[in-house]
Amino acid sequence: MTAMERRASASLASIFALRMLGLFLVLPVFALEAARYPGGDDPARVGLAMGIYGLTQGLLQIPFGIASDWWGRKPVMLAGLLMFALGSFVAAWAPDLSWLVIGRALQGAGAISAAVTAMLADLTRDEVRTKAMALVGSSIALMFALALVLAPLLAGYIGLHGLFALTGSLALAGMAAVLWWVPPEPLQHADRPRGSLLEVLRDKALLRLDVGVFVLHAVQLAMWVAIPALLVAAGLDKALHWQIYLPAVLASFVVMGLTLFPLEKRGYLRAVFLGAVGLIFLVQLGLLWSLKLASPNLGLLGALLFLFFCGFNVLEATQPSLASRLAPAHARGAALGVYNTLQSLGFFAGGAVGGWITKSQGAQGLFLVCGALMLLWLLVAWSMKAPSRQAGLAASSRPVADAMTAQPVKL
Repeated sequence: MTAMERRASASLASIFALRMLGLFLVLPVFALEAARYPGGDDPARVGLAMGIYGLTQGLLQIPFGIASDWWGRKPVMLAGLLMFALGSFVAAWAPDLSWLVIGRALQGAGAISAAVTAMLADLTRDEVRTKAMALVGSSIALMFALALVLAPLLAGYIGLHGLFALTGSLALAGMAAVLWWVPPEPLQHADRPRGSLLEVLRDKALLRLDVGVFVLHAVQLAMWVAIPALLVAAGLDKALHWQIYLPAVLASFVVMGLTLFPLEKRGYLRAVFLGAVGLIFLVQLGLLWSLKLASPNLGLLGALLFLFFCGFNVLEATQPSLASRLAPAHARGAALGVYNTLQSLGFFAGGAVGGWITKSQGAQGLFLVCGALMLLWLLVAWSMKAPSRQAGLAASSRPVADAMTAQPVKL
């Protein structure tokens, strides 16, 4: 990476990290703490307060992405972070569950993921794009693991109100990073065409990635409906689950660094991508097999979670990189808006449907459905081709090349 590419990757990853840390700090304690609010005795309303973030996020990713194509990435990022901060402070002030729902909805309305990833694509060359996206994905995974450790401790001192206030403060810090750390946007030609949603929706290669990101995050969230109970059944207290999650996440980063980047450089990106999808499919089979044991085995569950994070982190790095490279530059925000919308809907579906399947069919039914979804994704993705690398001068006055042509790579 050039110095400018390193600055762009680090600064934009920090924006994701600050925003996601605030979100993740709330999630492990939300259901218990929200039950103490007036109106919190209704589980359906508590569920609405938790899930409405994903709904408003999903609805607004495409408009925010298109807006970033038309008016620039930084203005959209600042507006979204401001909206997220406002929602956080409303939730921190909320005297009852109804206001908490409003605060969560406003948080979700700050849908900046498409603008941030489009900005990262604008400022990096194709040959380092996956590495830049991996930095963003790794920062999110680290924040998830960190939040699992910190959330119970902080909730005991400052409560849910304080956690939301901290979340709003982190969003304001993200705005400062946009203003003073993120590099300037590349200069745009005045006559350059702007994003077209229809153009994006007609692209089969992009739609294949949209299906993939929906399945990946639906499976991820659905798995975590059952995983905590399995760890408890294996003898690990819920307050100590981070002792499994954190080593698995950190070790998977090492594996990703040793495999993904060297193999992509040699032209094996398609093989790595399909291998990661297949690996998560095998994890579902492993989880099914673990249920047939007399009692859950903690070592086996830890190994399966490590393998899951290996596949998940590879896909989290490669999918947005591929989407940004396949999309024409003038519609990159729109393309990533659709991509992030499907990601948010995947979260929503994974939580809602995963809970229903677990209730009606148990963990065995849940892992069967997750395995079937991963197998379906593998079949859909099999015909994919990796885009060729297009030379571009990152963070210069020249915009990154407008189109990417597909070519077969080594398998």
